[in-house]
Amino acid sequence: MPKLHVNVDHVATVRQARREHFPDPVLWALAAEQAGARGITAHLRMDRRHIQDEDVKQLKRRIATKLNFEMSLDPEIVAIAIALRPDAVCLVPEDRKEVTTEGGLAVVRERARLARIVPKLARRGAEVSLFVDPDLEQLEAAALVGAEFVELHTGSYANAKGRGRERELARLVRAAEAAHELGLRVNAGHGLDYDNVGPIARLPHVEELNIGFAIVARSLFEGVEVAVGAMARLVERPIGPRGSNGRVPTARGERRTET
Repeated sequence: MPKLHVNVDHVATVRQARREHFPDPVLWALAAEQAGARGITAHLRMDRRHIQDEDVKQLKRRIATKLNFEMSLDPEIVAIAIALRPDAVCLVPEDRKEVTTEGGLAVVRERARLARIVPKLARRGAEVSLFVDPDLEQLEAAALVGAEFVELHTGSYANAKGRGRERELARLVRAAEAAHELGLRVNAGHGLDYDNVGPIARLPHVEELNIGFAIVARSLFEGVEVAVGAMARLVERPIGPRGSNGRVPTARGERRTET
């Protein structure tokens, strides 16, 4: 079963709306750990729209679980990651005009640059992941540049409706199995919430789910403990259709039970 990693970016979004010192994403992260988060994710963007440099330093120093540092390929950010030495890094695309990350990294196009950056980060002790769409060509390129993990972009699944969502889920199943066959470890995330996370938690080979906005939003009404705890139960004890526990179709149409 996957582990829940909680993204604290949008706690910082609220703080930066007024350039205040509160709410503190580090204190919120500590509360999230107490409520069941198995790791903390933070994205230091080039435009610093939410997480700030001091936040990631304090997260590295103070959290008790695992720091997953989301980052672009920008040289300044790469240098910060090398100095910070987080437990894990996830390389993501970044556009200053976007509201949030809108797609996977173009690994094929960025292959030469990634082949230089990935080993540098790995030598500093980080698990290196690439945030990718569920596309075989991108997965093959991720394996070639030496990434340990891919994080499958679940945004298209989250945004789809009806049979469209079923098709997107099938793509993710195929991608998870293809990544595993390529020797890549598998995480997933983006756009996941309390209603749509169940099938993603049952994907084959997935080790971690990175979820932020839905948890932060719920915590405004019910508190961190309730919001994180509810998501942790959905992620780490997924219930399948008609109450079956952890059953998910494989890419070959079989049924597989997670234990």
